[in-house]
Amino acid sequence: MDIKFEAGINIAIKIPKSKYDKTVAFYRDILKLKVEEKSITNPTVSRTHEVKFGNNIIWLDCVDNYTHSETWLQLTVPNVAEAQEYLLSNGVETCDEIEEIPENMHWIQDPAGTVFNLQTTEKK
Repeated sequence: MDIKFEAGINIAIKIPKSKYDKTVAFYRDILKLKVEEKSITNPTVSRTHEVKFGNNIIWLDCVDNYTHSETWLQLTVPNVAEAQEYLLSNGVETCDEIEEIPENMHWIQDPAGTVFNLQTTEKK
């Protein structure tokens, strides 16, 4: 099976509530990047800010129950179902229970625990 994984443009940084405001201020006031709060309805993310980071977007996600920050990355593939089958055949299971996600996407983790959002490559 020939699956082509590509890096997506989205990077999410999950930030404990106690460090959230200072982190947003760092990106906005110290680095002087474009930072904009976005509305969100998610059971595990209470606030989010979008940060333009070159060709990428960093999502600063406030998570009330975290004690340390984590960085989550986006992976895109032409066909999510085929990629999921390939990953399973290589011992990589989805972990969609970690955060609410649309049915056509999956969460996976590398052996070190880095979280990846697996979704369909956007048509150009």
